[in-house]
Amino acid sequence: MPTNDAKAAYDARVKRVMTAAANKEPDRVPVMPGMTPFAIDYYGHTMAQLTYDARIGVETACKYLEEFKPDAAMGFYSNAGKGPMLELMNPKACAWPGAPDKRVPDNSYHQFIEFPVLEEDEMPYFERDYTGWLFRKGLPKVTGLMDPFANWNTSALGVSYDVSMLAAQLSSPEMRNVIETLWKIDGMNKDIQKIHAEGMLKMEEMGFPSYGAGIGGAVPFDMYSDFFRGTLDSMMDMYEHRDLIERFIDERIERMIDNIRTMAKANAHLKESKWGHLILHKGMDGFMNEEQYVNLYWKHLRMMINEITAAGFKCYVYTEGPYTTRLDHLKEVDTNMVVYHFEEVDLALAKKKLGDMACIAGGFPVWIVEHGTKQQVIDEVKRVLDICAPGGGYIFEGGYSFGEAPIENVKAMFETVLEYGKYR
Repeated sequence: MPTNDAKAAYDARVKRVMTAAANKEPDRVPVMPGMTPFAIDYYGHTMAQLTYDARIGVETACKYLEEFKPDAAMGFYSNAGKGPMLELMNPKACAWPGAPDKRVPDNSYHQFIEFPVLEEDEMPYFERDYTGWLFRKGLPKVTGLMDPFANWNTSALGVSYDVSMLAAQLSSPEMRNVIETLWKIDGMNKDIQKIHAEGMLKMEEMGFPSYGAGIGGAVPFDMYSDFFRGTLDSMMDMYEHRDLIERFIDERIERMIDNIRTMAKANAHLKESKWGHLILHKGMDGFMNEEQYVNLYWKHLRMMINEITAAGFKCYVYTEGPYTTRLDHLKEVDTNMVVYHFEEVDLALAKKKLGDMACIAGGFPVWIVEHGTKQQVIDEVKRVLDICAPGGGYIFEGGYSFGEAPIENVKAMFETVLEYGKYR
């Protein structure tokens, strides 16, 4: 159970963050920078060690919270503890720190290896029989564990009481190995989830809230580009295979909305202090022209945002890459229900266009903390606060998560926000 002091600190942090998220002035600007992998290195570990031991994530997060006292528990690196699982999966589209092949340095994030999983000559099969394509083509291309499915006879999936053909295929030595390995992976994943849940409870008892409600999803175009065609091919497809894209994203958005509704209903008791999260990949400036962004991206993103906010949750939208040309569209949502995180944007213009209807987060250039001087850090924090803090509705975060940095720079960043970001 939390102490009285920890409970008071927890309540004060929630009030501060939720006031800013409602586009109002709290007592000071909330500070919530993502500090992995800085904290991992600072407290004597490597990302490779974290990838193979989820408890390092808990240990590091608790030390970081106790020392720097941000306004949110930072949670866990997404692959914390998953190294052994990844080895069993044998992914072909991902490399990670600590892997036996040593392709990724020990202090790096995992790296996606992008290639077109959906090849152009497979598009008719993809549309005609998505399940067949997924098991026979898609999954074997991205994970070695699923290689045996490349020769799977999907006709055995026909509707009939007689599943003997299916049973015979799934009982082969290769398929038995796949199934048994999937059971192992599921067990390992549940063990990691338990560690994460216990860790988040510990952080809350220390007085540090988290704001995730387990509600979110991927914009359908991001799914198409990230997981099926890759960046370069999806750019060409907007001209050469637009009809395929439109059919895919229009069908996929229905599943996404249904999933958001299900998650929102299951977590309805959390809406007072939790947020839905959407992370954007391909909607940034320069990737699409205006017409493409409106019809292939924003249309569905707006539907997802509105579905989350209609359920009573704040929606935290993490925009990757430059986003200045998209600001007018971002206004087309419910007032005071959205937090827009920016990696790179014209902050003054963002404040001007969004300042009366949405909370802004991020926009601080992380590289200054990593590579600049202490005075440069102080000056840049003040510049960002001068633009974004007036009137409230701003949460201080880095444009992205912090890497290794001089400790004096990190402390200067926190100290400047805490002092210069006061409203009263």
